[in-house]
Amino acid sequence: MLPCMRKAVATVAAAFFFLMPALSHAQEISLISDEETEALLEKIVKPLFAAAGLPYNRNEVHLVNDPTLNAFVADGNHLFIHTGTILNASSPNELAGVIAHETGHIQGGHILRQKLKNQSLQEVGLVSAILAGTAAAVSGRGDVAMAAMLGSQSSMLTNYLQYRTGEERAADEAALALLNKTKQSPAGMLAFMKKISRQNQMSGLEESPYFRTHPVTTERIRFFEQAAAQNKFSEQSSLQPAFDRVKAKLYAYLSSPEQTLRAYPQKSIPALYAQSIAFFKQLRFDRALQTIDRLIATEPKNPFFYELKAQIYLETGKIAPARENYYKALSLMPSSALLQISYAQALLEDAPGHEQTTEAITLLNKALLSRPGTFAWMLLARAYGENGDMAGANYAAAEYSYRLGQYEAAKGQLKSAAAANPSKQMKLKIDDLNNRLKQIADQRARS
Repeated sequence: MLPCMRKAVATVAAAFFFLMPALSHAQEISLISDEETEALLEKIVKPLFAAAGLPYNRNEVHLVNDPTLNAFVADGNHLFIHTGTILNASSPNELAGVIAHETGHIQGGHILRQKLKNQSLQEVGLVSAILAGTAAAVSGRGDVAMAAMLGSQSSMLTNYLQYRTGEERAADEAALALLNKTKQSPAGMLAFMKKISRQNQMSGLEESPYFRTHPVTTERIRFFEQAAAQNKFSEQSSLQPAFDRVKAKLYAYLSSPEQTLRAYPQKSIPALYAQSIAFFKQLRFDRALQTIDRLIATEPKNPFFYELKAQIYLETGKIAPARENYYKALSLMPSSALLQISYAQALLEDAPGHEQTTEAITLLNKALLSRPGTFAWMLLARAYGENGDMAGANYAAAEYSYRLGQYEAAKGQLKSAAAANPSKQMKLKIDDLNNRLKQIADQRARS
């Protein structure tokens, strides 16, 4: 469910598509969970990863709630895509170009090598200077600021920046190879680079030849112009209708209703989709539902229209129709862990009976196999509790606490679970989590 955003702390030793350098540090970012958007991203990312010889894991592709034009990769092959990148792209081909670049960073092993480089910089005390210089560069004269601060160490920094620039060029070249392997045009990459160039010009951002980690945008544009001229593949994509719907949906959820209604006045499917969300946010529920019904009449097998309808009913306290529409959505996309979780949540609302809580437990356990998220553990604790299974309730609560980093609370909840006459299977789960907690305690003792 898109409005339900989850906070996450990511250690970003990142290779960026556009932004100034970010050295290895913990950065709190807001992640969005949405089945429709993630399903679209899977269709774009998976072929590129396959072409690069990389394993694909949907849980390692993340949607970041950030309006800037950016994407990055971090430890463990995690790929992060900003909502601003999707909203500013005009086609799946543009988005594929950005993702191909980031895939090139993973394929080239740039994250590990960058971490090693950063460690060497830490040893000579350059990291804080570089971070300070980043701020200075954004203010307009980073080259002067960095030269003044670094003095005799500037040659080491220059070498580092040249190394990073070389990696970015390598990622661009890898992106072209991956696009060719997947029979896609680099025209989208070229179009997106031109958008970045226009944004830089409007913001007054100067790309300093001294302090930067990417080739300047104009160089990259020339590179992709040459590639696009030689490429034989079309930039058209069968994913365009799905992309347009996702873009309209993201825009509507992340913008004010008034902005949405101005941006999407048409009667197309994406426009009606955006309008229904805008009406929902304006608390015009009848109008929102009428618009969704028009969409369902046009595409009766689209699970995401039923999902939105169910969400409106659930958030307005109409539990029975919410359950009905989540059931329809899930029947059309039965493998979706996010829809399983949403339907389970609806089943647990409004004094559920034993049959409903049992179904919710089954759905949540199934969802957690492919999507081990904190919210599902919280719902599972509630479902077990409603069913009178206190061992299961305390175990699920302990898993929830564990994922929040509340390890002492998790230990206490596991003790309660063990004391509540757990089944043989539940004992194994309790022992497994106890072992994970012990490993964390041992690691803390050694550090």
